[in-house]
Amino acid sequence: MRVVRENRSPVRIVALGGGTGLSAVLRGLRQHVAERGQSDSLLPIADLTAVVTVTDDGGSSGRLRREYRVLPPGDIRNCMVALSPDPNLLGNLFQYRFPTGRGLAGHSFGNLFLTALTNITGDFPKAVQFSAQVLAIRGRIFPSTAQNVTLEAVLEDGAVVPGETRISRSRKPIARLRLVPRRVHPLPEVVRAIRAADLILVGPGSLYTSILPNLLVPGIREAISKSRAVRVYIANLMTQPGETRHYTVADHVRAIYEHTRPGLFDYAVINRAAVAPRLMRLYAAQGAEPADPSYDELATLGLRCVSGDLLRQDGKVRHDEARLARLLLRSFVRGRVKR
Repeated sequence: MRVVRENRSPVRIVALGGGTGLSAVLRGLRQHVAERGQSDSLLPIADLTAVVTVTDDGGSSGRLRREYRVLPPGDIRNCMVALSPDPNLLGNLFQYRFPTGRGLAGHSFGNLFLTALTNITGDFPKAVQFSAQVLAIRGRIFPSTAQNVTLEAVLEDGAVVPGETRISRSRKPIARLRLVPRRVHPLPEVVRAIRAADLILVGPGSLYTSILPNLLVPGIREAISKSRAVRVYIANLMTQPGETRHYTVADHVRAIYEHTRPGLFDYAVINRAAVAPRLMRLYAAQGAEPADPSYDELATLGLRCVSGDLLRQDGKVRHDEARLARLLLRSFVRGRVKR
């Protein structure tokens, strides 16, 4: 049983994901992270570790992956910018995308920087750490594995779809997801961070192409399952055409449990604000809709729910980073939830 206790000591947080979802969580939490060496800091987060999926095979990341045999740098780059203390200058530099140039067009400076460092050091995780030092980020960033893995989906009709890009474009329901090669090892630093964590956050993000790829790495899902940390699933705001069409929040959790093991999460964080009708129509035309909270089903799965107004609606439906961070800190850090 988990109980809430008032606790002012800083906590260690591990956030897992990929794409824009993980970056939003990191941006919201960044300003609450104590600088290294400040043990007496009043900031509530002693250590923030991001664990990033490495299965992207599209765009600039996919090109660099095929040409230089490096892990895809795009999601890592976005997380670095999210944790950078100067997101305007360095963020704009790392996110700068070359508009023209033979071989350069479409590449971002940050992706090229990480690729160059990988070639110099001979090790992608080392390149990530050196880049993090250059940006002086608040926190740590690790790829979930150092192996060059790809995603493979088996659809409900039995068809096999290789590659994250093709999977995300598929409009047929996914029955099963797996990593290729099958034997994948996590980065040791990732397992150590999970074991030391007080709070583990998973999501938001694309279920089959951002969330599950991390959890399919055997050592990671075992470490989360055995962890004494509070384990929180941050629910998506909207469903995705094809991948999660008509999925409730409980359907997302069930899909994760079917690929990992039941009982992986203790809590679900859910938005309770309504999407504007204009945006509802826009998303409906694309085959997406707000994810039904399905509170009763989540309770059946053993999850408690924490909800709030987490919406940011500025032409797109996305999480408001500051509100999400405040809800996470209020619910799981300042009023510490413990076993």
